[in-house]
Amino acid sequence: MTGPATPVGYAQLWRADPAGWSAAGAAWRALTDPLRHRADALDARAAALRPGWSGGAATGAQGRLGGLRTDLADVLPALLEADQTLAELAARLRVAKARLAAAVVHAEAGGLSIDRTGAVRPGPGRPRAQAGPAVVQVAAEVRGALALAGAADREAAGRLTGLATAAVTGWVSVPPAWRPPPGATPAEVSRWWSGLTPAERRWLVRHEPARVGGLDGVPVAARDQANRLLLAERRAELTARRRRLLRPVPPGPAELARLAALTRVEAALRGLDGLAERLAAPGDPRAYLLGLDPAADGRAVVALGNPDRAGAVLTYVPGMTADLADAPGELGRAARVLDRCAALAPTEEAAAVLWLDYDAPDFLTEASGARQAEEAGPALHRFQEGLRASHDAPPARQTVLGHSYGSLVVGAAARDHGLSADALVFVGSPGVGVDHAAELRMPPGQVWAATAPDDVIRLTRPPEELARRAVLAGTPLGPVLAVLPGEHELWFGRDPSDPDFGGRSFPSGRHGHTGYWDPGNPALDGMARIVLGR
Repeated sequence: MTGPATPVGYAQLWRADPAGWSAAGAAWRALTDPLRHRADALDARAAALRPGWSGGAATGAQGRLGGLRTDLADVLPALLEADQTLAELAARLRVAKARLAAAVVHAEAGGLSIDRTGAVRPGPGRPRAQAGPAVVQVAAEVRGALALAGAADREAAGRLTGLATAAVTGWVSVPPAWRPPPGATPAEVSRWWSGLTPAERRWLVRHEPARVGGLDGVPVAARDQANRLLLAERRAELTARRRRLLRPVPPGPAELARLAALTRVEAALRGLDGLAERLAAPGDPRAYLLGLDPAADGRAVVALGNPDRAGAVLTYVPGMTADLADAPGELGRAARVLDRCAALAPTEEAAAVLWLDYDAPDFLTEASGARQAEEAGPALHRFQEGLRASHDAPPARQTVLGHSYGSLVVGAAARDHGLSADALVFVGSPGVGVDHAAELRMPPGQVWAATAPDDVIRLTRPPEELARRAVLAGTPLGPVLAVLPGEHELWFGRDPSDPDFGGRSFPSGRHGHTGYWDPGNPALDGMARIVLGR
C-alpha cells in the first residue's frame, strides 16, 4: 500500500499482486476459529472451577476469566473486517489491472507506447499530430485505471488504520439504546447505521448478530460479519439436536417423526457445511453471508462479490424444492453468471446474490398455487430496497432473475410491491402472475425471458386447458390443438417468453428445465449481458 497522499503509479499497479492481498485477508479470517476455541476454553475452565471454589478470590477469578473471554470475542468482528478489507482491495486491484491491460492493448493497436511512468507517446514513425486523439484516449484509460487503484488503496489503508487504532482504544463501544423499529424502511436503517461509530457497529455485530445479519439497509460487510459469527452457533445447535435425534424411540408415530426430523437436520448440516466451505474459499470473488436461518427447510442469502461496491448486481431467486441443503448448488448457478460477466467485461465490477429467503414449494401440488410466492414478495422487495440503501455511489445496475417457481416470486413481488431493479429476467417460467410485462412496473424493454423448447415447464397449462386437451386429444380435432387459443397460457399467466407478453426474449438451447446455466447454452451468455446492461 502507498501512503495516504501518495498516488499509485503505473509500474506499481502493473506489479501489484491481488492474490497476495486476498491470501493475507484469508490469514486474518483463519484466526477466528482458534480465537473462538480459546474463548470457549476459558468458559470451560470457569465452569470447572465453580463447584469447588468459593469466596472473594473465586468471584474475582471468575470475573477475570469472563472479562478475558469477552475481550477475545470482541476481536472476532475486527478479524473478519480485516479479511473483507483486503479481499475488496484485491478485487478492485484486479479490475484496475484489467483496465490497465486494456489500455496497453489499445496503445499497441494504435501504434503508441506507454513508458514506466504511464506517459503515452506516439510510436516510432507515427506523426504526433496524427496520434493526438489516440494518445488522449489511451492516457485517459491509464489515468482511470490508476485512479481506481489509488482509491482502493486509500480506502483499504484507512480501514486498516482504523482497526489498528481500535486495538489501542478499544475494539467495541456500547451504542445508544435506540434500534430501528420492525417497520423501519431500509433507508431509515441505513441512516441509523451511518450515525454509529465503527466501535459501536462492532459491538452490535458481536452482541446482536441476529439483528444486524438480517437487517436490510445495513451494509453488506457488517451483515456478513454478523452472519459468519452466527453460522458457528447455528451449526453447534444443529449438531446438538442431531445427537439427541440419534437416540431411537419405540416404533410408531414418534419414531417416524424422529426419523423425519433427523433427515431435515442432516440436510441442513450439509447445507451449512457447503456454505462454510464456500465462505472459507480463498480467491476472488469473496463470498458474503447476508442471511441465514436453518429452521424448517432452511434459508440463506449469499453474495459473491460485494454488492455495495459493484456496478452491476444480480439477485437470483431459485424455484421449487430449493432449501438450505441446495444452497451451495444454487450458488454455483449465480457464480456461472458472474464468471460469464467477468469474461465479457473484465474491466467492470459485478456481484451476484443467491436470494433463498422464502419457503419454496416442496411438491407439485404446492407449486401449482401462488401462495408461497405472494408471501415472499414483501421480503424480496425489502431486500432490493436494502441493496439500494447500502450501496456506495454511484447506484448499481440491479437485475433480479427468477428460475421456475422463483420467476413467480419475482413477478408477484414486482406486481404487488414494486422491485428496486433495472431489469427482470425469467427463465423456465410457469408464468409470473401477470399477462403483460407492463403490469410488472418496470422500465420499457427491461423485462426479459427465455424458455427452452424442451423445458417441461411448457406443460404447466391451467387445469381447465389440460382438461380440454385431454378431451380433444382422441378426436379429429387433436391435430389442431397446437393452434388453439391458450397455447401460451401457463399456470400463472401468459408465458413471459411469448412475444405477446410484451417483454424481450433471449435464446436458449435444448438443455431442459435446469440447463440454462450449462456451459455452451446461449442463455448463460444472455443472462450475463442483461446483468451488464448490454
